[in-house]
Amino acid sequence: MQTNQTKTADRMLQFRETLRIHALKATAQRLAVHEAMLTLCHASADSVAEWIKDNGRCKVSVATVYNILSQMALLGVYHHRMSANNKMYFDVNTSSHAHLYDSINGEYKDIMDEELERMVDAHLKKKRFRGYKVDYIDIQLVCHPTRKSKDISSL
Repeated sequence: MQTNQTKTADRMLQFRETLRIHALKATAQRLAVHEAMLTLCHASADSVAEWIKDNGRCKVSVATVYNILSQMALLGVYHHRMSANNKMYFDVNTSSHAHLYDSINGEYKDIMDEELERMVDAHLKKKRFRGYKVDYIDIQLVCHPTRKSKDISSL
């Protein structure tokens, strides 16, 4: 059984290989951004830059972090998504899944529900959108914490 540390090391090696395939250097900034994303899972450029600063990995501006995240999203390393408060977030999980978005705390939580995905796919396969081809389906449930649960990360 792999430990979290081993999984992270494996994912860092995969990331280095992706960079090599695309003729990109494994700079300290790119590696620090990816390490932050593996830890944070869903993050904005601001939160990634803050994580890097707090963990002393290297010096990097928010603009550089945003550029790296955007470049990696174009390569398929991350998905990007616009939150309900118009802030760009990046997601390290590129598999098919839905999200809960906490509109109060500005946080995402993955919903891994294969039955929901099958139902939506089956329903939409029957639909035609004249002049459009569906690239993928993105399900986002916008929510807010209840009095009982102030933190969606406990789901």
